[in-house]
Amino acid sequence: MKRVLFVCVENANRSQMAEAFGHLFGGDDVQVLSAGSKPSGVINPKAIQYMAELGVDLSNQASKSLDDIDGTFDAVVTMGCGDKCPWIPAKRREDWALPDPKHLDDDDYRAIRDEIGARVKSLLSSL
Repeated sequence: MKRVLFVCVENANRSQMAEAFGHLFGGDDVQVLSAGSKPSGVINPKAIQYMAELGVDLSNQASKSLDDIDGTFDAVVTMGCGDKCPWIPAKRREDWALPDPKHLDDDDYRAIRDEIGARVKSLLSSL
């Protein structure tokens, strides 16, 4: 089984959506996790709302800390957190320099969501 970790600062928007897309596209063939370097403790209501538009429920997700993540990964994807994301053992590392959508308008938030979905699908197909 492949292991993938998505990381952003708050673990409230981008990495949460990526984790959900990972479960959606990866099924039982991949273990997908997300975490934040400074987790906010809550999922952004916009993330919940806009993922629900695609039939994906984030309402039971929790914002998680990198301190609670262990082991090695086949892929670690950081999402624009720069030096706030510590090194995590992985066979493959990528940085998706995506803007944090928390202050974006509805259309721009959806565009980030859709970009994350496309990138997750591509990543999983390449593992």
